[in-house]
Amino acid sequence: MYKYTPPDYYLVDELLTDEHKIIRSSIRDWVDRSVTPIIEGAAQNNEFPLYLFKELGKLGAFGPFIPEEYGGAGLDYISYGVIMTELERGDSGIRSAASVQTSLVMYPIFRFGSEEQRRKYLPKLATGEMVGCFGLTEPNHGSDPGSMETKFSDEGDHFLLNGAKMWITNSPIADVAVIWAKDEEGKVRGLIVEKGMEGFSAPETKGKWSLRASITGELVFDNVKVPKENLFPNVIGLKGPLSCLNSARYGIAWGAIGAAMDCYNTALNYSLERKQFNKPIASFQLQQKKLAEMVTEITKAQLLAWRMGVLRNEEKATPGIISMAKRNNVEMALKIARDSRQILGAMGITDDFPIMRHMMNLESVITYEGTHDIHLLITGMDITGIPAFS
Repeated sequence: MYKYTPPDYYLVDELLTDEHKIIRSSIRDWVDRSVTPIIEGAAQNNEFPLYLFKELGKLGAFGPFIPEEYGGAGLDYISYGVIMTELERGDSGIRSAASVQTSLVMYPIFRFGSEEQRRKYLPKLATGEMVGCFGLTEPNHGSDPGSMETKFSDEGDHFLLNGAKMWITNSPIADVAVIWAKDEEGKVRGLIVEKGMEGFSAPETKGKWSLRASITGELVFDNVKVPKENLFPNVIGLKGPLSCLNSARYGIAWGAIGAAMDCYNTALNYSLERKQFNKPIASFQLQQKKLAEMVTEITKAQLLAWRMGVLRNEEKATPGIISMAKRNNVEMALKIARDSRQILGAMGITDDFPIMRHMMNLESVITYEGTHDIHLLITGMDITGIPAFS
């Protein structure tokens, strides 16, 4: 394993504040200390290192932009971005855990929940004492969440929830689940469902070739009685879950850069060390072409993410802006993982190096929180004014 030296060809660091750099250093050191030594084994064994959850909480990686009064750090969105970059450099599964906890659980509770809900859940989610998950995707409905079948009815003193969700990060270990379901009028609403409620189960999804160090499962609701105070009072309709996805996509756009930089760093160091025909393979034109294209694409992604962060801080980052960055940066990272693997040859498929693990992970990242094609159509709709989803 080579020492991690991330590329900064356009001196993007100069655009960051001292606070951003301090936050990044603390997360980077933690990844080096707690993730890198164990992550290949966790991925090989298809095990999520659950003990890292509380460590992430102590680091302030959960809900960093949530106000301090609710357990967050009150940081800006660029801080959130650099945290996601460093975590995904460690592994997409680790970043996914933090991303779900932050953007898909804490964010909607903070933005759409009651004050009682904020006080009850956010501080424990921030420390990692509680694990959260988010239920939107269903067995029959992924890119078309408006057709969801999960529903709940008003039973007087409680709601009765029925349905199922799948591909849910953290679900088998979650203490709370933010669930999106239709009420009796067919309107999409958000509810908080707690582990232990009768009729609520979360079986694990087995046999994944991707995100093997992340735990994934289903959410099944069979006449689950949900207290009325667990309904989000401040949102109705798909704008609720879609705003959560925008927050998650924002973090992914930053995170994917970390995976790309880890692959590039590995490929560059290997090419300087590996000799063929009596000289380092870095001296050959085709290898230099790969490396030069990698650092170019990483630089473009860094600038895209930074500008998106500025706009997010100014509340100007539209869903289209975020979709463009998510789509571009994940595609970039996946291509860099593949090209890096080629530079390493057969060594690239072993767990002596992180490249194949990143490559497999990114095959999921390019699909979740909106597929690659859906993000392209979001941009298309933005520039033409015509939705092409159906």
